[in-house]
Amino acid sequence: MRRAGGMAAASAAALVLTTLVATPVSATTGEETGEREFVVLFAEGTSEADAKAAVEAAGGTVVSQNTDVGVATVTTADAGFAEAAAQQGAIEGTAQNRVIADIPEGQKANGEAQKQDAAEQDVRVEAGSAADAAGQAVAGGNGRGKGHSPAADPLAPLQWDMQAIGATADGSYRYEQGKGVVVGILDTGVDGSHPDIAPNFDAERSRNFTVDIPFDANGVVVDGACEEDPDGSCEDAADVDENGHGTHVASTIASPLNGVGIGGIAPEATIVNLRAGQDSGYFFLQPSLDALTYAGKTGVDVVNMSYYVDPWLFNCTNHPADSPADQQEQQTVITAMQRALDFARVRGVTLVAAAGNGATDYTKVISDASSPDFADVPGEVAYTRDLLDPASCTSMPSEGEGVITVSSTGPSARKAYYSDYGNGYVDVAAPGGDVYDTSAGTRDYGAGILAAYPAVVAEAEGAIDENGEVVVPWAVRSCDANGENCAYYQYLQGTSMASPHAAGVSALIVGKYGVKDFLRGGTYLPPVLTKARLEQSAVDTACPTPADFTYTRTLPNGQVVTATHTCEGSTGSNGFYGKGIVNALKAVGR
Repeated sequence: MRRAGGMAAASAAALVLTTLVATPVSATTGEETGEREFVVLFAEGTSEADAKAAVEAAGGTVVSQNTDVGVATVTTADAGFAEAAAQQGAIEGTAQNRVIADIPEGQKANGEAQKQDAAEQDVRVEAGSAADAAGQAVAGGNGRGKGHSPAADPLAPLQWDMQAIGATADGSYRYEQGKGVVVGILDTGVDGSHPDIAPNFDAERSRNFTVDIPFDANGVVVDGACEEDPDGSCEDAADVDENGHGTHVASTIASPLNGVGIGGIAPEATIVNLRAGQDSGYFFLQPSLDALTYAGKTGVDVVNMSYYVDPWLFNCTNHPADSPADQQEQQTVITAMQRALDFARVRGVTLVAAAGNGATDYTKVISDASSPDFADVPGEVAYTRDLLDPASCTSMPSEGEGVITVSSTGPSARKAYYSDYGNGYVDVAAPGGDVYDTSAGTRDYGAGILAAYPAVVAEAEGAIDENGEVVVPWAVRSCDANGENCAYYQYLQGTSMASPHAAGVSALIVGKYGVKDFLRGGTYLPPVLTKARLEQSAVDTACPTPADFTYTRTLPNGQVVTATHTCEGSTGSNGFYGKGIVNALKAVGR
């Protein structure tokens, strides 16, 4: 999750959190307009008319409703709306939505988004000077490949991850490539024009459920001024990714075998962009709900969710450090998300999510110093919540019922140093990259995951020069046999990168064992059977010996960092690997 499960090995925004959001009323502060936005959750079975009446009785106005899961986006100028709503029997909970602030005096409009988990530190920050980066080999990389079939795509030798799970020309590609399977990418968007995305991209079915947010309530730049966007709009088209995270995820799952760049795990699967994340990497509640219910109604077979719902990494129902309003908001997030997850899953959608990059055991009492990570009201900042009880604190969607939760591994198959874990939390593991999984414990970009990189993002991040040449060690350019149809790829690491490996194998399973879905489109296989086959075919991987495993990393500045994680469980089921490391060949091979 980049912000959620992915820990970007080379990217500026960490992605795996989601905040409560809906369409903004205006680009001004609530203080100026007198209006605020809320996501309102209704009691199950409430009619659309009764829901509207309850909102109006509490002093609000319904902007939009998602009747599939019983939520609405509401605006109000009444400061006591939340309290009044709590008195309405039809309303089960409210969650205050984001505030869009004016540009603060003297603040640049093109400032950089602030959304980034501490645990998802950008490995690129350690890269040293631009001159040093430009002087390193790029196109050849330090490939870990063992050679590849002539039928494989040109960058296959750099895809140690695909070799590790048997998703190769002489592996799973011989048996199943995911034709007819529809995979939804709930992320920052997908670059539908990328040469290694376009052949499998379904533009007609893709949707963008977000609106760009220029600034938060404290005046901090989030997505930046809309006029700074390439398209000049706050509402991007459904084939756009101005972050790069979603495109990387989609590429891992379903880049076609087309003689350019890489091959995905399910190279004939259909990619649908279900954008739920901001350019900055925030993921809010309303877009997540809308994306999941849309997936359930339109024939999507598998969804990948490499994020967590902002602003709370853990949604706690009764933590004493939280105000009653914050406790109620977090309960609303849990309930609403679970409704949406259930809605999609009942309709045949296999749900896959990243475990997170906090390097913590989710089954133990831990602390959270990152929430709330988004300012809904002026002056709001994150604070430390100690002694979080896993029984009453839930991270969404990774801890949602019916969700396949994926931890991350490096090239040696060890659990990645950043990956969250926990016996009973992790269902399976998959390659997500670990740039410090080297014999000396020093950084190696090639130990990350290589996948598609939007050219517009590469240019904005300074990865390519005015001639389109790559000038950083974490990116690669690839062209077809004629030296044309060129595209860019970047190394990233994180559980955000592990989750799509499991989603890709799930797509292969649906393709091999499912049946054509004539009602919704796509291919149908009950998610419980998809999960069962995914786990059954995963490679059992025992805890390290000793179970207290110490990671040692030598950072580029010479600093040595150590951390010890304890693996609990058996060879067949444990906190580091769940039921094992996913394997495409075992899942569909004859």
